[in-house]
Amino acid sequence: MIVVIMAGGIGTRFWPLSTKETPKQFLHILGQRSMIQQTVDRILPLVDHKDIYIVTNESQIGLVKEHLPELPEENIIAEPMGRNTAACIGLSAVLLENRYEKDETMLVLPADHYIGKPELFRDIISQADSFVKEHKKLLTFGIKPTYPATGYGYIEFGREIKKDPIPIFAVKQFKEKPDTKTAEQFVKSGTFAWNSGMFLWRIDSINEAVENLMPSLNSSLNNIKDFWKSDKHTVSKFYSELKSVPVDIGIMEKADNAVVVPISIDWNDIGSWQALDEMKQKHENGNYFEGNVLDIDAQNTYVYSTDKNKKIALIDVDNLVIVDTEDSLLICKKDKSQKVKDIVERIKKEDN
Repeated sequence: MIVVIMAGGIGTRFWPLSTKETPKQFLHILGQRSMIQQTVDRILPLVDHKDIYIVTNESQIGLVKEHLPELPEENIIAEPMGRNTAACIGLSAVLLENRYEKDETMLVLPADHYIGKPELFRDIISQADSFVKEHKKLLTFGIKPTYPATGYGYIEFGREIKKDPIPIFAVKQFKEKPDTKTAEQFVKSGTFAWNSGMFLWRIDSINEAVENLMPSLNSSLNNIKDFWKSDKHTVSKFYSELKSVPVDIGIMEKADNAVVVPISIDWNDIGSWQALDEMKQKHENGNYFEGNVLDIDAQNTYVYSTDKNKKIALIDVDNLVIVDTEDSLLICKKDKSQKVKDIVERIKKEDN
């Protein structure tokens, strides 16, 4: 098995801590190790460093080397620019198909997820790996929902294909992020899982899927492969012309061999400041403070400050996220923290 870790995003929902220069996956949000380091640590018992590949942006190559010095330099796949997960995964598959046997399996993981039960996750991966190696399925790991989340997409599963040692179901359909009422119906039905964005398949299986379901992308990626080492300018030109399509929409929704394994591994994609706050052990009155914070009757408030000497005073506030960095300050209602990405877009426009 080889592992492809997608690490090219800039984590806009974690602005102002996450920036283009230091995106979320390179931050020490949970513990002493950065998120990308934790992702590699989690999978190392199953594979060696030589079989772990990082797909990132060209501007982040230095950060990858800094955080993962044990990784062979040739295992860093640098996209000229981001073009979503179908291109990211497809590029990895065409570049790696000649390094490995065609039936080698590829585990695809985002670089910025939290998994509280890594041993269980590795056991499930091992069982799923044996299955896809034999059956040529496109497998995704669905997370058994613990509440009616509206911030995640969902996967509806149909007939059971395999029961032991892990249950594997045919994918019936993918659903976009629902409203609260629909999410409640999904959870109540017992036939939906959160879409984790984690996949497992054989190299030849995903290459065949791209060829059959996204022929334009397949043609472009093979052109890119021909120039990958010899002509970066041509690679950038081809890559800039690729459509930005998630692999869920471009491949998984159309495939007739997509399967899902519903799992419970204490998972969180930490997609917002609110999501991070929910993982923290709270102080008095439901607050979490990281910094020099003084409060009078503050409740349910998350504070993160990079300057431990600066005093931050709170009086009678509730349900806030406050993030103070050297050059920016974010204050928002906790349940509106997803909108931080909209602020980042406005900043981009103003800077241009």
